[in-house]
Amino acid sequence: SEACADAQWLNRMVENLLSITRIQDASVPLKKREEMLEEVAGDAVLTTRRRFPDANVQLDLSEDILFLPMEPMLIKQVIVNLLENAVRHSGDTQHIQLHLFRQEEWAVVEVRDRGKGLSPEICQAVQAGKQLDKKLSGDTSRGMGIGLSVCQSIIKAHGGFFAAGNNPEGGAVFRFGLPMEETNHA
Repeated sequence: SEACADAQWLNRMVENLLSITRIQDASVPLKKREEMLEEVAGDAVLTTRRRFPDANVQLDLSEDILFLPMEPMLIKQVIVNLLENAVRHSGDTQHIQLHLFRQEEWAVVEVRDRGKGLSPEICQAVQAGKQLDKKLSGDTSRGMGIGLSVCQSIIKAHGGFFAAGNNPEGGAVFRFGLPMEETNHA
C-alpha cells in the first residue's frame, strides 16, 4: 500500500540521515564491505523508476565487473539522488543515463541527461566542494543543494572524487569515482 511504501521510504530517509551525520562527523569509520557496484546501481535505478514511472532511466554497464569496498546503502543513496536530480531539474526525463565503468584504479559512476544543463554557479560549487548557498538551491534547483553536498560528503568519506559539468552535446553530467582497492589515508 501507499502508506506502507511511504513508511519504508521514511525509514530509509532516517537511516540515511543518521549515516550522513556519522559521515560528516568523520571520526566514525564507514561500514564498508565488498559489493558489486552494478547491483547497487541496479537497485538505485529500480528505486528511481518506482518513484518516477514516467522517466526513462537507462543503465549502461561496462565490460568490467566492478567489485569494491563501499557502504552500499550510502552509495545507492548518492546514485538515487543524482538520478532524481536529473528527473526533477533537467527538463528532459526521457534520456537519463547511468553509466558505470572502470578508469584505472577507479570505479566510475556517471549520470547524464539531455536537459538544460547546470548553471556555472552549480558547477563551481561542486568543483569547490562547497555547500550550495540558499540562492542557488531556490526553486530552480530546490533540494539540489543539500542533495549534492551530502553526495559529496559520502563520496569523500569513501576516498573518492565527485565532479559535475555540462555535456557539450547538451545536458548535465555528474560523475563520481570510488577507489577499487581499499586505501588507507591514515
